[in-house]
Amino acid sequence: MALERTLILVKPDGVQRKLAGKIISRIEDKGLQIIAVKMLKITPQMSKQHYAEHVSKPFYPELEGFITSGPVIALVVQGPEAVSVMRTLMGSTNGRASAPGTIRGDYGASRQMNLIHGSDSVESAKKEIGVYFQDSEICDAPSVLTPWSWAAEEA
Repeated sequence: MALERTLILVKPDGVQRKLAGKIISRIEDKGLQIIAVKMLKITPQMSKQHYAEHVSKPFYPELEGFITSGPVIALVVQGPEAVSVMRTLMGSTNGRASAPGTIRGDYGASRQMNLIHGSDSVESAKKEIGVYFQDSEICDAPSVLTPWSWAAEEA
């Protein structure tokens, strides 16, 4: 296993529906460590950087319109296999099809208004974190709870 970082965005619908605190609590309850957080409004330029692989696709204008429509909360989350752990915690893209107990399954009923973004790979996480955070904004301080959250050999 490896200690990984992933980018998480509480999307505009999650912020507007006042679910950010519940979503962040779910991440912390899972034992993952939040090492950076900020609220911001994504610009069209940031959207194009983040979703570079989708810019030429027909659905991109709608995606950009949504992600730039209101503030988001950006987080860097760290832990063993953080990317896959967060993908499981988030649930499938369509909230109607997400399992109960997942963030989207418990709070979502839409494919597009799906509350949360999480990186889909370690490589994507590195790229995405760079869009939203400078290295100086990441507080990679050891938590006193780490030994109670995962074994040393898991990190």
